[in-house]
Amino acid sequence: MVDTPPPGAPTSAPPPVPPAAFPPAPPGGLPVVRVRSRSGLGWRRILVLVGVILLIAGCAVAMLLTLGERLGYTALAVGLVAAIVPVPVLVACFLWLDRYEPEPVKYLVFCFGWGAAVSTYASLNVNGFAADLFHSAGLSDSLVAVLVAPFIEELTKALGPILLLLFRRREWSGITDGIVYCGMSAIGFAMVENILYLGGLGYAEGASQYGPATGTMNLFAVFISRVLISGFAHPLFTAMTGVGLGIAARSADRAVRITAPLAGLLLAMILHGTWNLAPTLVEQTGQPLIMLYSYISLMVPIFLGMVGLAIWLRGWEGRLTERRLPDYVRTGWLTPPEVAAMSSLGRRHAARQWARRVAGPDGLRAMRAFQYAATRLALLRDGMVRGLDAKPAALARSVAEERRLLDELQAARQVFVGRDPQAPPGFWDGARYHLTFPDGTRRTVEAPSEPVVPIPVVLVPAGHPPAFGGYGPPAPYGTGGPSAPPGGSPPYPPYRPPGGF
Repeated sequence: MVDTPPPGAPTSAPPPVPPAAFPPAPPGGLPVVRVRSRSGLGWRRILVLVGVILLIAGCAVAMLLTLGERLGYTALAVGLVAAIVPVPVLVACFLWLDRYEPEPVKYLVFCFGWGAAVSTYASLNVNGFAADLFHSAGLSDSLVAVLVAPFIEELTKALGPILLLLFRRREWSGITDGIVYCGMSAIGFAMVENILYLGGLGYAEGASQYGPATGTMNLFAVFISRVLISGFAHPLFTAMTGVGLGIAARSADRAVRITAPLAGLLLAMILHGTWNLAPTLVEQTGQPLIMLYSYISLMVPIFLGMVGLAIWLRGWEGRLTERRLPDYVRTGWLTPPEVAAMSSLGRRHAARQWARRVAGPDGLRAMRAFQYAATRLALLRDGMVRGLDAKPAALARSVAEERRLLDELQAARQVFVGRDPQAPPGFWDGARYHLTFPDGTRRTVEAPSEPVVPIPVVLVPAGHPPAFGGYGPPAPYGTGGPSAPPGGSPPYPPYRPPGGF
């Protein structure tokens, strides 16, 4: 950070007591909101939770009975084992995309279960009903795959994430979350659909004609075409809906909140129907090259485009901390190196290794908690700037969440700051460093243009930071309170409305 001054160098004045770290304060007059403890569940939430579990479980049981009746339980078991094989790979891809701010496992499981049970059961019945109608009208059953299946399947796959957006909107941080939630629903759907193809069209059809050996050969053939070549089709299509839902989650415009999900869902349906059209044309014309041309001209470009978008979005989520967290640097809650250490996965990894070196396993766990809370704080601040919480009660809830996250940052920081013997003790006051060197010299140092990563400077002691000039703990947002200096204004810049940064 800075070199130790030579012996005999003049000693600067003792640093001031670190001021109270007021976050950017919201306007006054907000209603008081108590952040609910996550350990308790109200009776309404219990009823909703039980209802969702029963719905998913009931559809899953019904789907298993239906598949067992159609395929036979031997083919069902074979198809299930084969269909599970690609699931860990696909899930790992979406978890890799969501490394900056991982989603709660319970919501990922919900989306997966919704796609695997509710969506498949509803789609199977609607598609079967449509096939009967087409047959009675003298039309080919293969038209169902083009005119009916894309619409009902994409709609039902999207309903789970849509419910999550409606009832747990604060868990959505943007397009990345939309892609992850919809992707998990699509993976669940694809797994059950693959059971039908791998166990029925693959194993059961071959085994019924020529025995288990032929059934196994058919199984491998279908596995190559359904899993290895086009196994990403369902997640790719439904990801379009996820993009629309993610845009809606981060927009304050009511029109955008409605049109973006609809546009994403419509695009998913169109792509799905276009892809299903290829095998239908092959069946009707007897030209297998149509499938190859469709794969090269449709599936490959969309897949590469979505991969590029996913990589860009992951980088954008990392850069968001650089855009929003400096608000808290200027008010003394964070130091410049702490923000710099959040900007990429490589720097985050380096910070975790440093914390483990200076504070052991506890330091590693604390740094992980620190990084997660800081990312959530950046997303929360970005939402406040965008005006996502227009109602006073919603804004007050965001303020309460902001305070909770800041407290979590302070608690995590106490585990690893000040533990590095290679760095001089000191603190950050919101504008500069105050360092104490081994010979007792105290110096005030300006923040360098390229911050040291990670930061070994003590920001605040345990609990709330010491107050400015001997005042009490920080006051509630937007009020003078006991911690404010004379005149009632906080020692840091007041809240600015969205767009004023």
